[in-house]
Amino acid sequence: MVTQPKGRVVLVTGASQGIGRAIALRLARDGANVGLVDLKGEKLADVEKEVETLGAKAVSVVADVSRRDEVFGAVQQVEKGLGGFDAIVNNAGIAQVKPLADVLPEDLERIFRVNVDSVVWGIQAAATTFKARGTKGKIINASSAAGHEGFPMVGVYS
Repeated sequence: MVTQPKGRVVLVTGASQGIGRAIALRLARDGANVGLVDLKGEKLADVEKEVETLGAKAVSVVADVSRRDEVFGAVQQVEKGLGGFDAIVNNAGIAQVKPLADVLPEDLERIFRVNVDSVVWGIQAAATTFKARGTKGKIINASSAAGHEGFPMVGVYS
């Protein structure tokens, strides 16, 4: 059985642009209230306005999803601001265009912290919140086709 988003609260990471923005807007069109999380505050404010124009409620949280405490804080802010928490879409991700031979340790660490660690923090924060609320929620982890077939110049991302 597919759960419909109408009336539910869904947090989307990486919500300021691209696929994250599209997910947030689709959820709003389908009647969900949306928690928007990203580092890019100005762009996030624009998406919040777009969500509200569609008739949904939105809460924007500027956070670094590579940091566990900030992900937990974002979930708490969304839950408090929208009066609930039903699902998370761990969508945030970054890529770097650079030959793999030139990738530095700090490049690798930054990409993994956003693309891998943030998913773990999102799962933990959501599961902890669902348990505290005594509810079952949804955890959705986005990935890329690059995980199946590598792309030139984005070896770490792939």
